[in-house]
Formats: sequence, structure tokens, C-alpha cells
Amino acid sequence: MSNQAENKPPVETSSVPPTKTSKKEKDAKKFALKTAKGTRDFSPAEMALRNKIFSTIVSTYEKHGAVTIDTPVFELKEILAGKYGEDSKLIYDLADQGGELASLRYDLTVPFARFLAMNGNIYANFKRYHIAKVYRRDTPSVSKGRMREFYQCDFDIAGVYDPMVPDSEIIKIMTDVLSSLDIGPFMIKLNHRKILDAIFEVSGVSADNFRPISSAVDKLDKMSWQDVKIEMVEEKGLDENVADTIGEYVKLKGGKELIETLRNDDRLKDNASALAGLDDLALLFKYTEIFGCDDKISFDLSLARGLDYYTGVIYEAILLDQPVESESPKKKKGKSDADEPAGVGSIAAGGRYDDLVGMFAGTNKKGQPNRIPCVGFSVGVERIISILWKKQNVETLKASKTEVFVMSVGDGLIEERMKICKEFWDAGIHAEYMYKVKPKLQPQFNACDREQIPLAVIIGKGELEEGVVKIKNMKFKEESEGGGVAVPRDDMIAELKKRLQKMSLQ
Repeated sequence: MSNQAENKPPVETSSVPPTKTSKKEKDAKKFALKTAKGTRDFSPAEMALRNKIFSTIVSTYEKHGAVTIDTPVFELKEILAGKYGEDSKLIYDLADQGGELASLRYDLTVPFARFLAMNGNIYANFKRYHIAKVYRRDTPSVSKGRMREFYQCDFDIAGVYDPMVPDSEIIKIMTDVLSSLDIGPFMIKLNHRKILDAIFEVSGVSADNFRPISSAVDKLDKMSWQDVKIEMVEEKGLDENVADTIGEYVKLKGGKELIETLRNDDRLKDNASALAGLDDLALLFKYTEIFGCDDKISFDLSLARGLDYYTGVIYEAILLDQPVESESPKKKKGKSDADEPAGVGSIAAGGRYDDLVGMFAGTNKKGQPNRIPCVGFSVGVERIISILWKKQNVETLKASKTEVFVMSVGDGLIEERMKICKEFWDAGIHAEYMYKVKPKLQPQFNACDREQIPLAVIIGKGELEEGVVKIKNMKFKEESEGGGVAVPRDDMIAELKKRLQKMSLQ
């Protein structure tokens, strides 16, 4: 066998030293360590607050009999196309994957409608909630909780029921959620798509222009009527007199007395669409009065909800002690988030969408759409979190759920601390210990304070010989306890559970 190494050509060496990498080249290799625009990381403290809010919302949803589902984070592009009116431009489209064009979901409602269309024989009558991330190519505003990636918390009732029965419960659930979050005084603005369409009709708007004009009207909570009128006339080609007629109506707001005012309006009193919508709202006010939430409702004709799929009652909750975010049609490019008003806009919104499922479900043998009527709402949880975070004392916010810290005095007693922690974990008690064989006492106390762990279990050689542990209240640090209260090892878990139960009630 020949030695191949001996047959290799000699390696050439160079006397020229290697060139140094310039500073510019080094900088070019550095990563831009930041999150993508419109997204962000969340700290443990922030996640503790978020999880608490999600838990509160889920508890309310489940109290009303809802079950949860999940859907893919992206849908076929054709499923989402044409469902969001002018906001369709905010949909994130993905690259072609194996011949399928897909888009990131814009909301949770259209995926739910697609789910019902595929499973309508199983879920024809259905209460569902869904908490998940959605994506929009919107202009982000971190201070207002407006992001490109964010959570929605949806609740929907699907199926054929008597008029306004599920609609009224939706408003009750919305008021319960917002009240339980203790976010401050709020009001639910209420309107009806049939009434809004009737107003457009009697004012002289062509039917094919209802949705573009509706989208303009929906900006009245952020823009003056004059700016909205300019958009209608100059951008959407509406006659100025027609716009003025619309303006007479969309400035009206009030309670159930406004229903009678509109019934007697010369233009609307013979309009079938208007009368049907007013009948719905009269019944809705009756039911919400029974539920005790009618005082939270304002019948507001400026509310339009720009999404194309709404067919009946629409609503939007706003905070009463927060400024509303403004939107100027002549907003300067490059204007920073800090220059904008601090308002957060709506904190919950929704409505009835009876035809959306039928867009996907096709027709029956008679050629009629396979409709599954739906009504629901979504909590603007990111906006709520941004408000509650500003009110939160971060120092008092406990991020971990640890209830007991096991520490040692003198010798490290690592194995004994491990054994005790195992007993706690097996008993369902959240416990920790320091990952050090021989830790000093003060760093253990510091860890307990830093993580706001309410109880400490302290052991030493003396305690082991006597068969006891010492339990110390770290939350109030009572002087009478000194270095801790001695408890027999066999009674340790029972005593801890008793103390933790007492603390939970304080």
C-alpha cells in the first residue's frame, strides 16, 4: 500500500501576514439585537400580569358555558380575502409554499367561521372562546397597546336562537369581563347595521357605496365630523348634501328613548331595514335591563364597525376616563409615538355576523346558503394590559408562584433540602431551594425576599436531630417568630397548607 501523504504536493507558505479585519467589517457582522417593529418581549413581571388578566377573562367565559378551540396561525389567503373591507390591506401574506397561498390570521372570527363551515353538523349550536395571537401590518403604537402581533380574546355564540337572546348575553359577558378587570368606568356604544344602512339609503348613498362610507363614519371617534365629511366627499366622491344628511344622524346618541325618536323620523319611519333594526334594539334593551347592564349602554349612531362581515347589532366598549386616540388625515410622516395622544381607543368590540359562515359553507339542496348565525365580541386585551401596567406597582408584582423557600443554617444540608422540596412538590406545594451545596444564610433570605416568597422552611443540624423544621413568615416577618416557629417534621406539610390557606384569604 502506498503512502498517499508522501505523494501530496508540498504546502506553500506565505511570509505575508494575514490582513486585519477592519472595524467596519466587524460592525457589519454584528446582529441588530432588537425585536421586529410592532412586536416585543415580555418580562416575568409583565407575564404575571398578563396571565392574571387572561385567567380572569377565561373564568368569565367559562362561567357562561363556553368551551375553547384553536385554529392555525395562518389560513389560506382566499379564506381571509374580502372579509375586512379597507382593512384587508393590513393582512400579512406569506410566500407560496407548495402551491398554496397563505396569510397570517388577521382576527379569530374568520377562522372560527371557517371552522364552523367545516364542522357545522357537529357544532351548529356552539359557545366558544379563543385566546390566541393575530397579526396585522398596522402602524404600531406601543404606548397605546397597538401592535403588529397581539392577542385577541374572543367569545362567540353560534346557532339559530330567538332574536336578541344571545346578543344580550354577549353584552352581559362583556360588562362582566371589563368590570372584573377593574380597568375603570366604561361605556358600551351600540348600533345596528340595518339602521346604519337605512340611514345611508334615505340619505342618497348607493348600495355599493355603503361599506366605504360606513368605514369613514367609523372614524368619528378619532376624527372630527368635518374631517370625516372631507373624506366622504373628496376621497370617496359623495355628494356634499348627502354627506350633510348623514351627519344629521350620526351625531345622535342616547339610550332607549332614541329608538322612539328614530321610529318617528320622517325619512326612516317607512324604511323596513330601519324598523327591523329598531325592533331588535328595543328587545335588546329589554333583556339587558334584566341582566342589569343597560346602564352601561349608549345607543350611538356614529358607531359603524368597518369590518364587512357584520350584519346586525354592533358594539364597542370605551373607557370614560381615558382620552381617545386621534387620527388626523394630514398626519406628518415620521411622527413619533411620543408625539401622539395617549388615548387607547376601544377596549372591546364585536357584533352579529349571520352570513360569514355561509360564505364558506356553500348551499344546500335547495340552493340556499348553509347559514349558521353568529354573534360575538373580542376583548382588546393588549390595550387593557397597557393601561393596567401603568397603574401597577411593579415592586409588589409577584412573578413566580413559589410559596415556600427551603433554606439551611450552618452546614449546607443539600440532600436534606432536596428531600424536603420533593415532599412539598409531591404535596402540590410550590417550593424552591438554592442551587448551592453550602449556601450562606443571607443570600438565601435575599432570594426569598427578591421573589416575594411568603414562607421559609429553615433546617439545621439541631432541627434534624430533634425531628423538626422551623417555619418563618417572610411576608410580614413577625418579631414574635424570631428565627422561625418549630414544627414537627411529620406536621410540616399540614402546617404549611394551613398557613398558605390563611394567607390566600387575607
